[in-house]
Amino acid sequence: MAKIYFFKKVSEMILTEERAKTIQESTVYDVAKAFLHLESMTPKKLQKLCYYAYSFYLAIYEKKLFDDNFEAWVHGPVNPQLYTEYREYGWQEIPQEINYPNSIMKNERVREIIEEVYDSYGHLDGNQLEYLTHQEDPWKNAREGLQPYESSRNVINDEDIRSYYAGVLKDG
Repeated sequence: MAKIYFFKKVSEMILTEERAKTIQESTVYDVAKAFLHLESMTPKKLQKLCYYAYSFYLAIYEKKLFDDNFEAWVHGPVNPQLYTEYREYGWQEIPQEINYPNSIMKNERVREIIEEVYDSYGHLDGNQLEYLTHQEDPWKNAREGLQPYESSRNVINDEDIRSYYAGVLKDG
């Protein structure tokens, strides 16, 4: 009987690890497509919504939503891969992704984060979101010692993100 219990526990641990891997296998592109399914938007707004989704997910679950980082660019947090994907739009809106089947939205945790971020920040434009991120410690810490319009590829520290947004949630 002890062997059966042991194997049952091991299989539960493996399933839990597989679920955790599935969550982390989401990409910044998946999250971006989820936001673009809700509306068309500029690349700047998309960057900031993805940053907030990443940040609040990290604060709540102490785990990265996807395996990319954000850098402290002049106009706020930017994911370089996402920038490359949508840079052709410049200041124009990226079209809405009406028919995009996004498997990450089947994950309740991810869906809730995306919905909450959109409900909280979706009414703001890219410039307003840029202003907000410029007031927040993770971006400011990563740009310490830089002039306002000095370019930077400094990665915004995940621990700074986690602790700052955990505090935001606590102060709610």
